[in-house]
Amino acid sequence: MINALIQHVETQHLRPDPLTFEVGDTVDVHCRILEGSKERVQIFTGIVIARRGSGMREMFTVRRIVGGEGVERIFPVNSPKIAKLEVVRHGKVRRAKLYYLRDRVGKATRLVERRAKVKVKVPGTPVAPATESAPVEAKAAE
Repeated sequence: MINALIQHVETQHLRPDPLTFEVGDTVDVHCRILEGSKERVQIFTGIVIARRGSGMREMFTVRRIVGGEGVERIFPVNSPKIAKLEVVRHGKVRRAKLYYLRDRVGKATRLVERRAKVKVKVPGTPVAPATESAPVEAKAAE
C-alpha cells in the first residue's frame, strides 16, 4: 500500500517532457545556475556513462575531459535545474555502465557512432517510422 502511495506522489513530479537518451550518447546538458538574483544556463557536454534508478530517483552520469582530467557529474533526470538535454551523437555500446572509460585516455575514449537504420520501401507495403534518431528511406530498385 505504501508503494502505491509513493508512486502516486512521485508521478505528480515527473518531467512533462521526458528526456530521451541512452548510455553511450554524447549529450549537451543545459543546467540552470543561480548567481545571486540572476539565472543563467551553463552547458555540460560529455558521454553518458551510466543511468540508474527509476521514477523520481532516476539519475544519469555524464563524463568529459577538462584539461587532461576526467570530470563526472551526476544529474537527476527529473530535476527542474536541467533546462534542456540535446543528444549530439549516438554511441554504439554493449554495456549498461561504461565505467571502463575512466581508465582510458585520449582517442581510446571514443565510441563508435550508431547509425540510423535504413528502411527499404517495397511498392504496395506501408513503411513504419524508424525508431532511431534520423530515419532514412531508400528507393527500391526498379
